[in-house]
Amino acid sequence: MELREIKALLALMQEYGLTELELEDKKRGRLRLVRAVAAPATIPDLMSTVTLPRGGKSTRKVPARVMKGGDAGTPPSLRENQRLVTSPMVGTFYRASSPDAPPYVKEGNSVRKGQTLCIIEAMKMMNEIEAEVAGRIVTIFCENAQAVEYGQPLMVLEVG
Repeated sequence: MELREIKALLALMQEYGLTELELEDKKRGRLRLVRAVAAPATIPDLMSTVTLPRGGKSTRKVPARVMKGGDAGTPPSLRENQRLVTSPMVGTFYRASSPDAPPYVKEGNSVRKGQTLCIIEAMKMMNEIEAEVAGRIVTIFCENAQAVEYGQPLMVLEVG
């Protein structure tokens, strides 16, 4: 099954509020998708103050909808010209194609639309995450070989 087909299935799961989906096809095999469900935010929870995991020194306001529990990176408030790059699946985040290779991108790098930003390994498959727009990498939230969740913030991309 191709990545675009899996992304479409994940979007349908989210649209219909499904937490699990299992498909079986004699030619293509079996696919089981499971996604975590966040508790609904209440009106007072729309903005929360959090301490960022990097250095832990600054405290910023972030939208509650992008907050996750545990080790998930917590991004700063985004400006109009910034886009949040999130993980489209549960897996392991890799900054490069191999341990010896240089990272695809570093903070401050300019990227073009379609350029590979990182890899998410899921079920022994390497899935390249590409830039949806051209811009500049502002922040990378994940460390190499870190486990990530569906929807977890990976990096901030400044458009333009």
